Amino acid sequence: MANGSTITDVLDGSPAHEVGLMPGDKLISVNGHTITDEIDLMFYSNEQEYSLLISRRGKLFEKIITTAEGICLGLELKSFKISTCKNRCLFCFVNQLPKGLRKTLYIKDEDYRMSFLYGSYITLTNLSDADKRRIVEQRLSPLYISVHSTNEEIRKKLIGNAKAGDVLKEIQLLTKNKIKLHAQIVLCPGYNDGKDLEQTITDLRKFYPYLSSIAVVPVGLTVYANKKINPVTKEDAASALSIIEAFQKKFQKKYGEQIVYAADELYLRGEAPFPPLKDYGELPQKENGVGMVPEFLHRAGRFKKLKHVPKTPISLLTGTSFYPYLKKISQKLNKKTGIDLRVVPVENQFFGTTVTVTGLLTGRDIVRTFMGLPAEIIFIPDVTLRDGQNVFLDDTTTDFIGEALGVKTKIIESSFEGLIKAIEEVD
Repeated sequence: MANGSTITDVLDGSPAHEVGLMPGDKLISVNGHTITDEIDLMFYSNEQEYSLLISRRGKLFEKIITTAEGICLGLELKSFKISTCKNRCLFCFVNQLPKGLRKTLYIKDEDYRMSFLYGSYITLTNLSDADKRRIVEQRLSPLYISVHSTNEEIRKKLIGNAKAGDVLKEIQLLTKNKIKLHAQIVLCPGYNDGKDLEQTITDLRKFYPYLSSIAVVPVGLTVYANKKINPVTKEDAASALSIIEAFQKKFQKKYGEQIVYAADELYLRGEAPFPPLKDYGELPQKENGVGMVPEFLHRAGRFKKLKHVPKTPISLLTGTSFYPYLKKISQKLNKKTGIDLRVVPVENQFFGTTVTVTGLLTGRDIVRTFMGLPAEIIFIPDVTLRDGQNVFLDDTTTDFIGEALGVKTKIIESSFEGLIKAIEEVD
């Protein structure tokens, strides 16, 4: 008999609560289907009548539940143990972290369940036959995959795994079974740029529409990075953008959408203008930094007026790459509404000054930047923090910043709407 999955919470008043289920019970099966994690529970909980096999203190018993359509059982299960990555990617961000940070930052996720649930990128190098059968059977779609190159030898070098199989065969199996995929290519100069980038995009396009988007992202390197990888220069970015834009024109004409997209950071590094927001379709890889800036700029361009104009001066921190754009937006807002919004660029000393994105700023660098600057309230974009918490990558907190600088801090959603909402809530 399978061990099942431990119940960690039972919602008051839920069907599970009504039949007496409790935290600590183990859910063994639902209608005869073994439950190993929350995905199994999601997949097998779309009925109205359930037979639940439960284990409590080593004893098995059955609970029958009848629900109305659309009513969930009201159970939460213990988080599954994440499958970790055995690759040794030349550009792995985890390997670029200094010692002494919180333990969770050093987890190298390579779990298809995390990809399905949270959009984590996986290389497909550790999927067992049972994993593949489950993905197909339970329609675990979309999945987010790291391809980097379709040339086997180049890919093996980049991911540091000489035993990595043919990624095209893995993609073919999944797309043949109608599993939707979003792919990313981490651009590493001298490895997968130029002709190899062209070939990789050409190869991936063959799996459209189930491989529905391709993102080209510049490699991110901290001061702790492997010296075998060079950063993406302005010239590298311009060359990659030229290749991507040529494919976009072809794909737009043939498919009605562009399929392949450049990360915002490529435009910033190449000092190139952003495409209009409409070119990004449904922003399929927005969380991967593709289209976030164009969306922000688009929303800012449509702004009309504030519901409330605060009198308190507001300081808004940002990474150095987005600073020129955000400064222009703030100047327009100040002139149009009469507010006092001051944008402050924070240079990344913790990971190195070549890291310019807002999402990798640390509390220590923020304190260092604002020390001595006049500020009453500091807006902190939520992309700098751990999901749902007020903790930065260096384990400092927004409370620490407030206490160290003697200011108020406010976490804001990293969008133009989030900025406006936060401004209207001041005072």
